[in-house]
Amino acid sequence: MTATVELPQLPFERTSPLQMPPTLRKLQSSGPIHRVRTQTGDEAWLVVGYDHTRALLGDDRLGRSHPDPGNAPRISDSVVLGGPTGNFDTEAADHARMRGLLLPHFGPKRMRGLQSRVQTLTRQLTERLAEHGPVADLQDAMAVPLPILVICELLGVPYEDRGQFRTWTQAAADVGDNARSQQGMVDLFGYGNQLVARKRQEPGDDVISRLCDHEDLADHEIAVLSMTLLFAGHETTVAQLAMSLLLLAEPSRWTALAADPGLIDARIPELQRYSVKGSGAGIPRYAREDVRIGDTLIRAGELVLLEIGAANHDPAVFADPDVFDPTRPVGAPLVFGHGPYYCPGASLATVELRAVLTELVPRFPTMRLAVPVEEIHIRTDVLTGGLAGLPVTW
Repeated sequence: MTATVELPQLPFERTSPLQMPPTLRKLQSSGPIHRVRTQTGDEAWLVVGYDHTRALLGDDRLGRSHPDPGNAPRISDSVVLGGPTGNFDTEAADHARMRGLLLPHFGPKRMRGLQSRVQTLTRQLTERLAEHGPVADLQDAMAVPLPILVICELLGVPYEDRGQFRTWTQAAADVGDNARSQQGMVDLFGYGNQLVARKRQEPGDDVISRLCDHEDLADHEIAVLSMTLLFAGHETTVAQLAMSLLLLAEPSRWTALAADPGLIDARIPELQRYSVKGSGAGIPRYAREDVRIGDTLIRAGELVLLEIGAANHDPAVFADPDVFDPTRPVGAPLVFGHGPYYCPGASLATVELRAVLTELVPRFPTMRLAVPVEEIHIRTDVLTGGLAGLPVTW
């Protein structure tokens, strides 16, 4: 009789929002790839080493689709990245086409032109925070509203609808309730179809209107693209902004920036690397054919989780990875992925983080956490994670 091997179970428990989960760190210390069990009970390969993660992010032998999606292993019950997406036979061409449509709207040049507007929006939120006075939740006051304001302006989405669409995106990202996730996605894309119809009648200077100018794009394709951008453009940025602002856990970091705000730009790459801690969930990919990694053979159709957070804290690449080191050489952290799936919104996310720091630090030089860092909790109920709250005082 063959003994059943008990696999590490996702999600891994965290002991602190400032540290990688102990199980993830233990796995990383014993090798770059491991067999694990996902939240849905399926088996998967978890890649935790920097070099292998970077290589596989750009490897066309892995993809987001699966030849038998109904029976494919899943990472969660969310319809967003919980399982395979796309057409297995046309995935590469479909992805290249969609990426080609999006990149002109989110390139570094366009983002540089957006900087002053993002700065203005951030300044307005900063003044509201000052009027509110301490104690305040920096998640609610800054990390949530800023990305929503920015992505609404870019896409041409009415900001007054933010309550509706955030309810839907949160539902779609639910990792434990597939029915709720499905309904959230239905509601979100239904809203997208309404927006596209409105832009057809009343175009503006926004991404959705410009996508409507493409004669080869059907309305439902524009709706899917737009709502995907709406989701990614605020849910993921909310999480990263809040995690980055946890630098408040060490007051000396904040006061150093307050004493010399000119240091902010130099701190951002390390802050982005440091703030992505990993949970074990990873970016899901499916092997399109057999892939060998060292002594490990990944069979076609198997689920592979590329753990970006673990890669960015790989001691083989980043010395003392759990230390926030503002003098660390920039290197090439995988904060926004790599290769053909590199996040189109990377420049936008960096613009927003820079704006938040350049407004908050001089305005609140004595800002600090209002509770011990151990009382700060990371959400585990939604795909994007992030903080449940960030109480601060000054």
